[in-house]
Amino acid sequence: MLFKKDIEPRCAYCARGAQLEGSSILCQKKGVVEAAGHCRAFRYDPLKRVPPRPAVLDLSRLDEEDFTLETDR
Repeated sequence: MLFKKDIEPRCAYCARGAQLEGSSILCQKKGVVEAAGHCRAFRYDPLKRVPPRPAVLDLSRLDEEDFTLETDR
């Protein structure tokens, strides 16, 4: 799943808004608003939202010993 189910509403990814320069959004209902704002007319558009980047695995802290299985018999 790329997106969480409970998305926090923001004008930046509302279907009623269009991106202007910087962090401004042109809303059909409210006019020019900030990208972080929202209103009751919010309609989620998943194509406008960019999900956060996944965490990068840091392999430099691991040794060869971390990848071996030890069996006690």
